[in-house]
Amino acid sequence: MALEDDIRTLGRTPLLDELGREALRLIAFSADRIDLADGAVLFSEGDDAPGAFVVVSGFVRLTRSNGASRRVGEGALIGELALLCETRRPATAAAEGPATVYRIARTLFARLFDEYPELARKLRARIAARVTTNAEDLKAIEAALRR
Repeated sequence: MALEDDIRTLGRTPLLDELGREALRLIAFSADRIDLADGAVLFSEGDDAPGAFVVVSGFVRLTRSNGASRRVGEGALIGELALLCETRRPATAAAEGPATVYRIARTLFARLFDEYPELARKLRARIAARVTTNAEDLKAIEAALRR
């Protein structure tokens, strides 16, 4: 895939769509491309998470030990929290059919913040809104379980 195609793919990815062209170019140039065969495990639940993945093509199934599962495809960002802080994988990710992903290291993302400080402000606001929404959803679930 050409660098321009990589930049377009990254630019359609939630969270990364906030980045400008130069930042996307840096990611496209620096990210590792991984081709997965059907059933290949990208990572397992509980693994350290040194970065995130963008699905370039194909599908990846995310499965938790409690049986919860969801399928993500092209443009999905897997493990976005790992771009910002040390964490562990909350699910196992495996390819459903052949798939290609980019691996974006946390260190690369930190470099973006140094080179593009306005990016840090945009992403902090976006992530704060998402965390607030997730916390509200969890409170609603807890309240429903108490009934």
